[in-house]
Amino acid sequence: MKAFRIEAKHQAAFCALPEPKLKPEQVLLKPRIVGFCGSDLATYLGVNPLVTYPRIPGHEIAAEIVAVGSDVPEDWRAGMIVTLSPYSACGKCPACRAGRTNCCQFNQTMGVQRDGALADLITAAWQRLFTSPRLAERELALVEPLTVGCHAADRASITAYDTVAVLGCGAVGLGAVAAAAYRNAKVIAIDLDDGKLETARKAGAAHCINSCRAKVHDELSRLTDNEGPSVIIEAIGLPETFQLATAEVSFAGRVVYIGYAKREVEYETRQFVQKELDIRGSRNATDENFRQVIRLLESGRFPVSDVISRTVPFDECGDALSQWSEHRPTTTKVLIQF
Repeated sequence: MKAFRIEAKHQAAFCALPEPKLKPEQVLLKPRIVGFCGSDLATYLGVNPLVTYPRIPGHEIAAEIVAVGSDVPEDWRAGMIVTLSPYSACGKCPACRAGRTNCCQFNQTMGVQRDGALADLITAAWQRLFTSPRLAERELALVEPLTVGCHAADRASITAYDTVAVLGCGAVGLGAVAAAAYRNAKVIAIDLDDGKLETARKAGAAHCINSCRAKVHDELSRLTDNEGPSVIIEAIGLPETFQLATAEVSFAGRVVYIGYAKREVEYETRQFVQKELDIRGSRNATDENFRQVIRLLESGRFPVSDVISRTVPFDECGDALSQWSEHRPTTTKVLIQF
């Protein structure tokens, strides 16, 4: 079968591999649409600290079941279009014992620590599958990236009484915007691209701040009566935005970090104590987050078409990655169509 593989930094090519063998608790899947994610781009650029080469990318998936193993429940059958959770859990580490399998110490995400979905055929455990007869293939392919932002909203314990600022309006940040708005919070979206901010507005943001044209501190003060947002979700991964989150959040506020800072971050720790901040990390997503995002997409309250920057055929995977690397600020989501 044919697969697309990143061989090393800035090196990618198609290769021929044997078809995967189906185990009793697995389904055999034919990918229909696979989304490129920021981690795939980071792998291509050589800056993903979690990846080893060579690696087949892809964990944002809409696929057709073509065969089922002998131990798969009859609810899952050939011909169904599904998405799946790309994470694994050992069941034994401290996180798994605490019921937080999304941050399993030994997690292996498809396309990162193990091969992903950019191949003619893949296998997956039936327990990782999700589906909805009301969602199209491209919507199912968007479920996973939106769940990451949705999980951040869960980590922030967002309610209708909160004002939530989201730093970064890529696909993950948009998931946080939509999830916070779905909980009836007032959402402030912050980005440097007007197109992404307009999409954030359609996803539920009440206010948008272009950080290239306005001072974020002044605008957040104006929009919150000088209190600061009660929640700030960081979805960029820069030291400057890590610092901004703790500086601008309100007293007794919550800060949730999704992004990885690419350099060391220095803090004025006095803010942690004086404000009595809750500072939380957010990693991957839970099964419930997948169900939450599916309900959100089924409601029609998410601007699916606006999020998709472009769709390219499977044969043009390499070109899509190199073009994305050259147009990062204006690209939200690239879909690969099989």
